[in-house]
Amino acid sequence: MSMFCYQCQETCRNTGCTIKGMCGKESSTANFMDVLIHALRGIAVASERSGKPVDNETGAFIAESLFVTITNANFSNERITAKIKEALAVRDRIMSQSPDKFQGELPEILKWRGETTEEYATKAEKVGVLSTGNEDVRSLRELLIYGLKGIGAYAEHACVLGFEKPEIYQFMVKALASTTKDLSVDEMVAIVMECGNTAVTTMALLDSANTGTYGNPEITSVKTGVGNRPGILVSGHDLRDLEELLQQTEGKGIDIYTHSEMLPAHYYPNLKKYAHLYGNYGGSWWHQAEEFTTFNGPILMTTNCIIPVRDAYRDRIFTTGMAGYPGVKHIPSRQKGQTKDFSEIIELAAKCPPPTEIENGTIVGGFAHNQVLALADKVVAAVKSGAIKRFVVMAGCDGRMKDRAYFTDVASSLPQDTVILTAGCAKYRYNKLKLGDIGGIPRVLDAGQCNDSYSLAVIALKLKEVFELEDINQLPISFDIAWYEQKAVAVLLALLSLGVKGIRLGPTLPAFLSPNVADVLIKTFNLKPTTDPQSDIAAMMAGQ
Repeated sequence: MSMFCYQCQETCRNTGCTIKGMCGKESSTANFMDVLIHALRGIAVASERSGKPVDNETGAFIAESLFVTITNANFSNERITAKIKEALAVRDRIMSQSPDKFQGELPEILKWRGETTEEYATKAEKVGVLSTGNEDVRSLRELLIYGLKGIGAYAEHACVLGFEKPEIYQFMVKALASTTKDLSVDEMVAIVMECGNTAVTTMALLDSANTGTYGNPEITSVKTGVGNRPGILVSGHDLRDLEELLQQTEGKGIDIYTHSEMLPAHYYPNLKKYAHLYGNYGGSWWHQAEEFTTFNGPILMTTNCIIPVRDAYRDRIFTTGMAGYPGVKHIPSRQKGQTKDFSEIIELAAKCPPPTEIENGTIVGGFAHNQVLALADKVVAAVKSGAIKRFVVMAGCDGRMKDRAYFTDVASSLPQDTVILTAGCAKYRYNKLKLGDIGGIPRVLDAGQCNDSYSLAVIALKLKEVFELEDINQLPISFDIAWYEQKAVAVLLALLSLGVKGIRLGPTLPAFLSPNVADVLIKTFNLKPTTDPQSDIAAMMAGQ
């Protein structure tokens, strides 16, 4: 066994990747990620022992480093090992600022000072996932770590826009440190639930960051065809990267296209005002090999989800932010008070032919909470009249596995008096289907990116208030969630912390849930795996 990773839904045999990641990452990369998490734990332990809260700079570093380890974000050993070195330096700085608290014998996590990749590889054998022997303890620790990775990603996005909350960073420290302690099962479960609460706080912060910077999303029809000018394709989630690219390409005869989770950028008033934000090209992340090939122009990966790069577009793909891939050019982070320099991408785009058209139509979206609540009277009237019998939340991730056709089948087979609430790239399983509307209300309401699952929770809580219900679970809403990576884990924990029960999760339950931990979630929250479309639809329509 040269590695062990089971953090994503596509992990080998739903057990764990042991030779190479199903995502494409090499065993060395997985092992360096384990060491980076260990180094972050060291920062947390040092911080707790010092008795001082982490400053925002340290908190932001922790968030960035967690983000780097998310599935399909970064495949670059060079950049991951650089993060390890920086993490050890941050830990040592914390210790040096309170020397009186670090006298005498120190735990290993505060003493280790590896400097070479060989030392990191050796360390990985001792600090990886399987270093925790008890299966249930391991399961709860990893569930917490994966939730933290999602929180880290969302906190990093908010920080880029100048929005931070120290309490989010303090929880990261508390949670990371907790995974080094011998806690009772009840104590570990409590921290996992606190992780869900913090995920809600973080997604609310990111919502404020996005809407405060770019305006509230509006109902928008987005083109899926292509123009006759050269283009740049932007994938990932980072709206500031897109904005700065739009600013730098204005008036230069180049069109900007969104891909996958960047689609919702079209819904924001301060982004869609750019006339050369042309449309959306392609579908979800796992189609990128084919779609990046036919796009013809340069591609900018702002965050996850990058997959192993093919030769057909290797010389015209760039990464930035927390994304990285060996041999792919990386756009450095912006310096304080400045913007990123996208001139190399822009110069390349001007020399490329226009994209090859792969479809021609429109996608309608922009149904975040502010927009839906503006339609509240219409929605409530439709529910009271019986025109809308049920809402089905089908948020989350897309993926390559054939059994994900389940979500397309559910969407196309739901009764005509149901409305689908969605966010994340799972929507590409059904957002191009012609599902019609109910009295002018589209049957697919797209709130945006995966972090905009927060909008769906806000909508549900508002409907609970409008209908004067005591419990969110009394609403005519069912949750049928697709998951793939760790941001989806944060979203799941957020929903559980809000008291949502009866969530269906698929296409499999996470491999990192031990039978006992899965049993606790099933009994406490009625969490259940997806089965077959017709059976699940019948159960959802019956309120089960």
